[in-house]
Amino acid sequence: MRYASALAANPAATYRQIDLVGRAAGGDPHALVGLLYEEGVAALRTAAWAAERGNYAVKSERVARATAVLFALEAGLDFEKGGEVSRTLATFYHGLRGDVLQAALGTDPAPFRAAADNLEEIAKAWSSLKAAG
Repeated sequence: MRYASALAANPAATYRQIDLVGRAAGGDPHALVGLLYEEGVAALRTAAWAAERGNYAVKSERVARATAVLFALEAGLDFEKGGEVSRTLATFYHGLRGDVLQAALGTDPAPFRAAADNLEEIAKAWSSLKAAG
């Protein structure tokens, strides 16, 4: 019964998690990276929203999620196949992670929005690779 009550406590989060797991189950590496980008952008936008409203618990949780996504994106880089592009992305992810952690110390939502915009730009480029291929 404890499991059911945990699900009922936040149905929207439960459905998002089920959707994410279902979409990840396909195993297409390109799609999985796309999901990481979506999750990272959403986490950063929610962190900005929470910072605006003084909801520091949500801000902190979303910062942790965004940081984990950025670590996962960096860890998934193939430096042998990706060469300079992989090195550039590693530098980008590392720098963005630092920006997000620095922003977490304050209350200004703008750095979270800027980080989300930057990550979204990379996500669009990633998505266009699949469309072109």
